[in-house]
Amino acid sequence: MTNRFHTAGLLLIAIAAAGCSGRDLQPALQSIAEKDLAADVAILASDDFEGRAPASAGEEKTINFLKEEFQKIGLRPGSGETYFQEVPLVSITANPQIKLNIKSEDGHWAQTLDFGKNFIAWTKRVMNNVSINNSEMIFIGYGVVAPEYEWNDYAGLDVRGKTVVILVNDPGYATGDSSLFNGRTMTYYGRWTYKFEEAARQGAEAAFVIHETAPASYPWEVVTGSWGGPQFDLVREDNNLSRCALEGWISLEAAQQIFEKTGLNYATLKAAAGKRGFQAAPFEATASITIDSDIRFSKSNNVLGLLPGKTRPDEYVFYMAHWDHFGKNALLEGDQIYNGALDNATGVAGLLEIAEAFTKLSEPPERSIVFMAVTAEEQGLIGSEYYANNPVYPLTKTVAAINMDALNINGKMNDIVIVGYGNSDLDDYVKKAAAEDGRTVRPDPEPEKGYFYRSDHFSFAKQGVPALYTDPGIDHVEKGEKWTLEQRDKYTAGKYHKPADEFDPNWDLSGAVQDLRLLFKVGYRLGNESSFPNWKPGTEFKTKRDADMQAAGFHTGK
Repeated sequence: MTNRFHTAGLLLIAIAAAGCSGRDLQPALQSIAEKDLAADVAILASDDFEGRAPASAGEEKTINFLKEEFQKIGLRPGSGETYFQEVPLVSITANPQIKLNIKSEDGHWAQTLDFGKNFIAWTKRVMNNVSINNSEMIFIGYGVVAPEYEWNDYAGLDVRGKTVVILVNDPGYATGDSSLFNGRTMTYYGRWTYKFEEAARQGAEAAFVIHETAPASYPWEVVTGSWGGPQFDLVREDNNLSRCALEGWISLEAAQQIFEKTGLNYATLKAAAGKRGFQAAPFEATASITIDSDIRFSKSNNVLGLLPGKTRPDEYVFYMAHWDHFGKNALLEGDQIYNGALDNATGVAGLLEIAEAFTKLSEPPERSIVFMAVTAEEQGLIGSEYYANNPVYPLTKTVAAINMDALNINGKMNDIVIVGYGNSDLDDYVKKAAAEDGRTVRPDPEPEKGYFYRSDHFSFAKQGVPALYTDPGIDHVEKGEKWTLEQRDKYTAGKYHKPADEFDPNWDLSGAVQDLRLLFKVGYRLGNESSFPNWKPGTEFKTKRDADMQAAGFHTGK
């Protein structure tokens, strides 16, 4: 096998050497247009697609639309003889009339929390009925076990059968101390997904994360919208019995009341939890709840289109975006459809635009280009996780994955953001493409929100595949940074994961086109090189990539 796995030394091969000049790229780049992008977003985000929930009538419309578009563009079926990769799902829908009952161990007080108003809870266990009865409650701080940071919130504790109450984000975010974890930059330990995983490993019966808007990076309405309906997961061998019986969120107001009634001070304990050696605090109270769930098994689909490479068709560059959103919620008054226009009809429309642009080249790249629209991202990156664990194409032959999730609707920017900047050699590709357009590259201006762990590229990263996730820049060519950040905050507060995320014909998609053309050039360069990019030394994904590539007959260079 020819050895082509090298690091930074071979990454600066000029596009001209790949056999196609910048002038030859112009028809492809110019085919990426605002009008076409807007048209596809309007279709995907229309009420007719019913919010694009997995395993719904909306899914059928969505995946068939994508299949037809891939066919029109001229892409081959990307999953064998079909465009679809089936993803086995189970959906668990809790009865929304549930109550969380909390009482002191001495019986002097009791509190009942209402679903949606004070708490959100679900079970990932594939069971129609799950109960916890008089489960001892304990405040566990950040709920982190991280030896590399000399941190263990569970040290010396036995939480088996107990209900753990956990803070969101990392200690470094709350304290501003750059010596704790990555300071205000969220690590995976700060994600709610990790906190539930660790609680299960510790044997907890139930786990609740306390919601605070700033460290969570979204308001309470996002919690109710995201977790108030059916909860999807992959069909797993153990039916998720290894998970906690119950997972959920408690509103800050409700949590503060519980602390106060049990004689604990929330602010004091939160501050203490941000220091090494924090001692967990029992509430001397118990939690009880019964969740009756409707369980349905179904299949959803990732949609894949393939543009075969000219000389090395067995090496693959991936573009990806998630097609799903939250469907409909009949319990809502007024608008009940989560249209998901920005998140992520824009990304899927961008996927189609880039795919069509590659077909406008006079000849295809040397490597194959795969375009994949994945399912169930909103439920925890499920579609991309399934693909990464059941790849159609070998991961050691997958050069890189380029992810698009929520494009720029605010106009052209002087910059572009790399989420996870500094993690991989792919940064250099973006820098080169940006410089050609007179733009700069910057790291995520909101690293505390943990965006690197919140979209589908992360599923590839966990399997070692170098993954790129860019975000719209923040330096608007006319209105500057302050205005752009205000627009982002306004969207998060008013539309993110809400029915209000609808297509607006007044959006300025010139910035989205700008970013898509940049990502096209990145993928084009990757598609014509002979080298493989890698993770930077010290990143958590490099060891796996190096081991996998070596096992496949490649070497990692220096």
